[in-house]
Amino acid sequence: MNAAAPTPPMPPSKDDEQKFLQGPGSRGTEFARAARIFVEFIRGFRALHWIGPCVTVFGSARFPEGHPYYELARKMGYALAKAGFTVMTGGGPGIMEAANRGAREAGGRSIGCNILLPEEQAPNPYVDKTVSFKHFFVRKVMLVKYSYAFVVMPGGFGTLDELFETATLVQTGKIEDFPLVLMDRAFWQPMMSWVEGLVDKGTISKEDPGRLFLTDSVEDAIDRVRGPALERFGLTYGPPPPPPKRWWFLGERR
Repeated sequence: MNAAAPTPPMPPSKDDEQKFLQGPGSRGTEFARAARIFVEFIRGFRALHWIGPCVTVFGSARFPEGHPYYELARKMGYALAKAGFTVMTGGGPGIMEAANRGAREAGGRSIGCNILLPEEQAPNPYVDKTVSFKHFFVRKVMLVKYSYAFVVMPGGFGTLDELFETATLVQTGKIEDFPLVLMDRAFWQPMMSWVEGLVDKGTISKEDPGRLFLTDSVEDAIDRVRGPALERFGLTYGPPPPPPKRWWFLGERR
């Protein structure tokens, strides 16, 4: 069953988003907006607290079923679920759908953090739980906060944004040195050559390119993800303990 959030917010209008990013408003307006953003964070925390050890899969929404990238992401989602991970994506079509679909086919858990847009993006039909967000930055926090590793499939501006924001968090120590796996060598190698050139220009450190693990192999990707998750975080994949019901703030497991 595809479980949507109980009371999903309405998509923001273009005018709402433009006003938000146009600079300062009145104090009352800014306070009200900050309160709405706070509520959106709390909704995400409550919805995602009990989902178990996750791996987030990033990738383009534009690749349909049957495309090689779609099928690779489907295999990736399947393998992650078999390895004991909950598969989390942005909840939309394309690569996101494929990874969620693979997790569903493996009998694993599949989560979607959907973004509400004026041109609505509907959640794909392969998620067990959907949480919808108005703001990209809140959604990205959730995709990173609840993951133990990141798998990046081919994509465009949005995928590159997610990749480099996550790499920056790792580089600066804001998150521990989580695995960051790039799938499909042919797609990513030109970018990796450019990244390696940044070392010569002095804009990144010589160890920074090594933070990105490039592979064509689903098996190698799983090994890269599973090793640190087991060793560094001590994860196990037996039945999780029931959540303490007294924590109303985070909600109860569903």
